[in-house]
Order: sequence, then C-alpha cells, then structure tokens
Amino acid sequence: MSENFENKVSSQRVVRRGIVPRLNIRVGYGTMSFFLPKADGTVEYQPYTVKSGVSMAANLRTAFRESDLLRERDDRAMLSVVSPVVLVPIDEYMDQENFDVDTLYNHTFTGREQEEKIANVLPDLSAVAVFGVNKDLKLVVEDHFADVRIQNIMQPVWTHLYRRSVLVGQRRKLYAYLHDSKIDIFSFQQRRFRFANTFDASHSHDALYYLLFTWKQLGLSNEDDELHLVGKSEHMEWLTTKLKSYLRRVYTLNPVADLNRAPASMVEGMEYDLMI
Repeated sequence: MSENFENKVSSQRVVRRGIVPRLNIRVGYGTMSFFLPKADGTVEYQPYTVKSGVSMAANLRTAFRESDLLRERDDRAMLSVVSPVVLVPIDEYMDQENFDVDTLYNHTFTGREQEEKIANVLPDLSAVAVFGVNKDLKLVVEDHFADVRIQNIMQPVWTHLYRRSVLVGQRRKLYAYLHDSKIDIFSFQQRRFRFANTFDASHSHDALYYLLFTWKQLGLSNEDDELHLVGKSEHMEWLTTKLKSYLRRVYTLNPVADLNRAPASMVEGMEYDLMI
C-alpha cells in the first residue's frame, strides 16, 4: 500500500438494514478520508495523507491508483466536502422559479466564483443548504462512479442533532461541532434553524470566545439552557472546563453512547459526520 496511507485500515462490524452501501469520500481543508460500509456487514475507514502543494483533485486521482479500498468500489459514491454554507429558507427557495444560487453564494463568500454550486434540501429543517465544490474534484469522482451524490459535511450533523434535540428534554440547546480547525455553532427552534454559523477554531481561545458570544447573542440562560459539544479537538478538555466556569449545563457528546454503540462510532479517528 502507498506511503500516503495510514498504517492500517480501521474495520468494524456494521449492520445497515435497507441501505445500499455507498463509498463516502470526505474532503476537508488539506485532509481526505474514505469510508465504506460493505455488503458483508463491515465498515472500513481509511485516512489519506495529502501531498501539500498539490490540488485535492490531483491527490484524489493518485488515491484511486493506490488505494485498495477505492478499488473495491461499485458505482455509488458520496462526496462530502468541507465548504462554507448559505442556508436559505425553503419557502424562499421554492417561491422563486429560477433561484440564482450562484449569485447568492458568490455575493456571500468571495473568491469562490469558480466552484460549482450545490443546493441540497434539508426537509427536517425547512431549509436549503447552498455550498460550493471544486469542479475538478467533482469531475474526478464522476469519472469513477456512475451514481454520485454531493453533500456538505454539516448536513448529516444538523439532521442528526436536530432529531436528537426533539427527543431529549425541553431545554433550549446550542450545539457546536469542532472539525477541520473550524467550529460550527448552531441552534434549532420550531423545525428551523435559529442560528448557524462557522468560525475559525485554530486556537482554543477563539472557540471559547465564539461560543460565549453566540450564547449571549441568543439570550440563552447560563443556568437553565444546554451547550452540547461534539467532534475532535486537542483542546476539548480545556474548552469544556472553561465553559463550565460560565455555564451550568455543558455536555460533550460521546459518539459511542450517542449512536448506541454503532460500529462506525468505535472506529478510531473517524470524523463524527461520517458516523451518522
């Protein structure tokens, strides 16, 4: 196996009734990984070490030549990308016959005019997620698969935590997902987003600031409302301790418990957005 790959492929038993296995290619900011639920009930996860100074599309082309996991593919793939998102109320999106997602996105996020814009409906949250994907990267995936779906990595996270929030208590909740040196902070209210934004979290003090600023902006109670943290960060313990000095109800979601010991949740190093 190529030196670009970690020393081993993590494998766990998984049962997904009624779901046709689909290879998930996750592309972050300078990171790439592959996740495959297999027909025999196992799941495989493989991080890929990208070469700096080379485009992600070129890295993926190389991975297709080197990876045994990618060679096991069938015709179905999901391309999951880390990319800024614009959330549009579904009523507004549907009311306009020719909703111009390119103009909206390019006006909101400059310097991304060359990306292809994707608009995915979030039915549980009455919203449409608009985001960009590198055209060359998309082309590489489409060259290898007949059936390609594209999503932002936040889509499964939003949907899962929204459904969880409906089932777990009546207190107001603020969620934060730490990933790819970013922190996505969001909250729900009456089947809609109350708040959703992404901030740089390269430094733990920045993550703390953005969380407390958002908490105050939303008028949440330091005593009664809840903050839920999920994801990977080397500063998670420090961040949780600091937050608990300001807020009474701070929780760190354990994926193994949250997902009822789903095998994917026990694969070391796997991103939370791939588990759900």
